[in-house]
Amino acid sequence: MYELTEAFRIALAQIGAHKMRSALTALGVIIGITAVTLMGAAIHGMDVSFERSLDLLGNDVLYVNKWPWTNMVDWWNFVNRPPILPENAARLNKIIAATPHSLLEVSVPVCVYGVSVKTGTHQASGVFLDGTTYAYARLLTADVVEGRFFTPEESDGGRQVGVIGADVADTLFPGQPAVGQSMMLGGQPYRVVGVLSRQGPFLGRFSYDNQIFVTIASARKYFGTPRNGGTEVRVKVRDPARMDDAVDELIGAMRRVRGQLPGERDNFTINQQQAFKSQLDPVKRVIALVGLFITGLALSVGAIGIMNITFVSVKERTREIGTRKALGARRRTILLQFLIEAVSICVAGGLAGVAVTFGLSLFIAKSLPNLPVDLSFTLIAISMLVSVVTGVLAGFAPALGASRLDPVDALRYE
Repeated sequence: MYELTEAFRIALAQIGAHKMRSALTALGVIIGITAVTLMGAAIHGMDVSFERSLDLLGNDVLYVNKWPWTNMVDWWNFVNRPPILPENAARLNKIIAATPHSLLEVSVPVCVYGVSVKTGTHQASGVFLDGTTYAYARLLTADVVEGRFFTPEESDGGRQVGVIGADVADTLFPGQPAVGQSMMLGGQPYRVVGVLSRQGPFLGRFSYDNQIFVTIASARKYFGTPRNGGTEVRVKVRDPARMDDAVDELIGAMRRVRGQLPGERDNFTINQQQAFKSQLDPVKRVIALVGLFITGLALSVGAIGIMNITFVSVKERTREIGTRKALGARRRTILLQFLIEAVSICVAGGLAGVAVTFGLSLFIAKSLPNLPVDLSFTLIAISMLVSVVTGVLAGFAPALGASRLDPVDALRYE
């Protein structure tokens, strides 16, 4: 313990005696650790943002579409499929009700349109209009913070009522209650019966707060069939842990709904969250590999700088090493002294790099809120561990050389 504390004291004294040289030496480590932590924070932030976006889809919901969400290389196999119709959801609900211990809870038809909506003095464009039924309230991932969702009577009767997202409410009815107000959709008046809680963007593409839910009968009456090939059927699963079994059950039920014979290829696609995960994973791997290469180069430069300055320090203090060895200092004492000096510079550089990353993270979060950066404690711990390892690897060779110096030759060194 005495040798360790003495080595720390001497190492810190040497660093303090050459402040500018030590700072310049640590600069390479600062750049490397900043690159490590910033890249790690970006990847971790991407994961957090992606999981948050998937939560908006609902981890217990399956989507029946004409088209798959990804991998449409053979698009000609999908273009001639018959459209998904609202009647498919109704028939699917009958099959679910008649199936003992079904893993499926309810199916809901959804028609999606892009529209503009306005009131007397305000207008919102690029709004997503979802025509659906009252049962969609069971699939909502957001709460209805004002009012309510439309009722079965309003849904079955095709009443012109709507539930709006937070951004739509702020745009059309700033500073006033939205429930009970009237809005114009496609030249038709709709009454607002509910407002959803704020949810945020989905994968940076669009905002779930910029949408309106209306009854599907009124949507089809005034807006016709969506351009994307018809209706989408969303199916709530009872147990997300058995999602694969639920998918198999849904495929069998949909084949019955569509009247497909054994051996015929499915004329529909079951989409789920996993499709987006499979797309993001390769992107994350590429980012991680590129980041690893860049940070490796930066840390290598820093390690070479520390190794070089440690060799210089050994040369400058050769006679001191000789004196200490002549007085009885052991090899491990000399080795520990220079090794701690190298590690101390690296740790100081690591702390400075983490501080720089923290500042950059705050700046990015304020100036670019859609760019996710999340600096976690685990990432900070890993960065400091990398700093220590870099110091050990960079300082070991010079420290070993210093510990092996012959005291007679060291005392005669000029």
